[in-house]
Amino acid sequence: MSRIGNKPITVPEGVEVTLNENHITVKGPKGTLERDFHKNMEVKLEGNTITVKRPNDDPANKSLHGLTRTLINNMIEGVVHEYKKNLEINGVGYRAQKKGNVLVMNLGYSHPVEMDPPEGITFDVTDANHITVRGIDKELVGQTAAVVRTKRPPEVYRGKGIKYETEHIRRKEGKSGKK
Repeated sequence: MSRIGNKPITVPEGVEVTLNENHITVKGPKGTLERDFHKNMEVKLEGNTITVKRPNDDPANKSLHGLTRTLINNMIEGVVHEYKKNLEINGVGYRAQKKGNVLVMNLGYSHPVEMDPPEGITFDVTDANHITVRGIDKELVGQTAAVVRTKRPPEVYRGKGIKYETEHIRRKEGKSGKK
């Protein structure tokens, strides 16, 4: 039994959920999200409660059961509260700034690295070394933060690069010389 898939989802005040066969639309104070879910999953909206059922105990349906419930819950959570990922830039001369909507980063290359945010994503630069990626779609926020991180991944010898705020970089010693 999927413990997560069996939990009902409570729709909070101010959120409107619309179901059409295997398509769900969630409208809230922060925006609107849409998603298609697998045709095997049966999603019911009764009052302000959403339940997800599976037709049988096939392994594929078992895995889709919890996934479908979690994706719908993340959509509802996203339109009420924004998701955010915090990134930290470490390194001498490494910094970030915003020019309009574009994120401009100096990361030790011969040119500045510029990134346009995808639709529904905003970049906040609190200071030269901290970037916040915000949006209502959890998947898109995580993907965008990962793309920003790939521009200069953290380096294990000196610790320079872009890392998640909560990430711990295991440092290596480097050359120890002749003995």
